[in-house]
Amino acid sequence: MRKTHLFLSCLIACMAMPLTAKMPKLTVVILADGLDVYSVERMRNDWSEGGLYTMVEHGAAGRCSYPFAVYGGNETTASIFTGVQPAEHGYSMDYVYHASDRLPHMTLEDKRAAGIGTTLKLSPRAIQCPTLTDLMRLQYGEFCQVYAIGLKPATTIIMAGHGANGCCWIDPQRHLWVTSSYYTKGLPSAADEMNTEGTIQQTINANKTRTLNTNIANEQVIQLALRLQESARLGEDLVPDMLLLELTTLPTSVKSDRIESIEHEDTYNRLNEQMGKLITTLQQKLGTANVDFIVIGRPVYGIGIAPLQRIGLDPSQFDCDRMAALTNTYLMALHGNERWIEGVYGQSLYLNRTLINRKHLSLQEMQREVAEFITEFEGIQSAYTAAEVSKSPLASSLGKRHIGDVVFTLEAGWQLMERDKEPLDLVIESNPVSPVYIYSLHHQYLPEQLEATALLKYLCHF
Repeated sequence: MRKTHLFLSCLIACMAMPLTAKMPKLTVVILADGLDVYSVERMRNDWSEGGLYTMVEHGAAGRCSYPFAVYGGNETTASIFTGVQPAEHGYSMDYVYHASDRLPHMTLEDKRAAGIGTTLKLSPRAIQCPTLTDLMRLQYGEFCQVYAIGLKPATTIIMAGHGANGCCWIDPQRHLWVTSSYYTKGLPSAADEMNTEGTIQQTINANKTRTLNTNIANEQVIQLALRLQESARLGEDLVPDMLLLELTTLPTSVKSDRIESIEHEDTYNRLNEQMGKLITTLQQKLGTANVDFIVIGRPVYGIGIAPLQRIGLDPSQFDCDRMAALTNTYLMALHGNERWIEGVYGQSLYLNRTLINRKHLSLQEMQREVAEFITEFEGIQSAYTAAEVSKSPLASSLGKRHIGDVVFTLEAGWQLMERDKEPLDLVIESNPVSPVYIYSLHHQYLPEQLEATALLKYLCHF
C-alpha cells in the first residue's frame, strides 16, 4: 500500500505523544452534504441555539478549497479522509468505466465483499492509501473504536476507511441499516436493534410520509450515533474513539448547495436542531472537555443553474455520447468501418485496444489522432493522450483507474452529460469552497483558508 508523506509525518508525531487529558476521549466528525458557506451566513442570524449555531458562534471556523477537479461526488470525501489528492488515493469519481461490459461501475465495487442487508458489493479496497481510521487504529491500537454512519454507501465506506470497527448506511428502499461484509464484525448491534424495532419505518409513518426525506434521514443518523455511543461505550475510557457521521442539508428536490427555497431553509433549521441535540447529549454524558465536534461541508451541487441563468450565465451541456459517436465516425473514415471507440465516461474516451492490436495499428498514434480531433468540438478546452495526463492540469485529479486513452477538459460554463442525459458534473464552479468548524476545548484554531488535503491533521488533532 502506498504510504504518503502526510500520513507518515502524522504517525511519527502522534506516536511520540502520550495519552493525556489534552486529547478528547471522543471526536465526532460530521460530513455535511451541501453545507455551504454563504447559506450558513444567511441563516446564522435566525438561530439563537442549536448545533450549527454553536459551531459558528463558539467554534473555530475556516474555509476549505479543493485543488483538483470537483464533480459533486466523493472525490472530495476521499481527499479529506486520506490527506492526499485523487491521483494518489485513486478515487476520482463515483464510477469507473469497465471495458468488460462497456459500462460504468461504482468505484468501490468489490466482488469479494458481500452486502449485509443490501445487494451492493462494496469495500474500501479501491482506496489506495491509508485513511484517517488507519491512522487512529495504528496509533491507539485495538482499544480505539471508530465507527462511520451515513446516508449513502460510498460516502460512509470512505469515511470508515480500511480500519473502522464498523460502518452502516440507510437502504433508501427497505428503510433499514445495511453494511458490507468487508467489516468483519458485521452490522453494529445498535443498528441491528433499530432494524429489529423498525425504527426508521416507524418514523416515516409517524411523519405521514411514504419516503425517507432529508430531515428523517438526518434524525436517524443522529439517533444511531447516540445509541452506538452508549452500546459501545465510546469516549468512556482513556483511549480516544471516533464517530464519523454523514448528514445532509439537501432536500430531495433541491439541485443547488445555495439556499433557494423555504424547504431548503427548513432543512437547515432542522439540521441545526438535530445537531444541537447530538452535542448537548454527548457533552452531558461525557463532559464538555471529553468530546470534540468537527463539521465539514461537502460540495455536491455547487451553485444551481437557476441563479446562474438569472444573471445571464446559462451553463452549456456537453454530450459525451455524441462526441464519442462522431469520433468513431472519424476513425472509421481513417481506418475502416469498425467500432474503434469502446466507450466514454467522465472526461475519458476508451479505444478498442483489442481491435487496434488485431489490425496492427499504433495505439499511441490513434490516441494522438483522437486527441487532435476532439479539440475541435465546441466546449472542449484541451485533450491529452494517456501518456500526457501526468504532465497536464488533470494530473492531481485522476487516479490511474479513471484515465482513458484520451482525456479531455471542458471550457468554463460547460457541464458533462452522460447517456441518460443527466449531468455528471454537478459542481460547475471552478473553485468551490466549503465551511469547516471545530468546536473543541483542545483545538481552538483553524486557518481561515485551507485545502481539503490539509484537514487530516485537524481531524486527528496531531
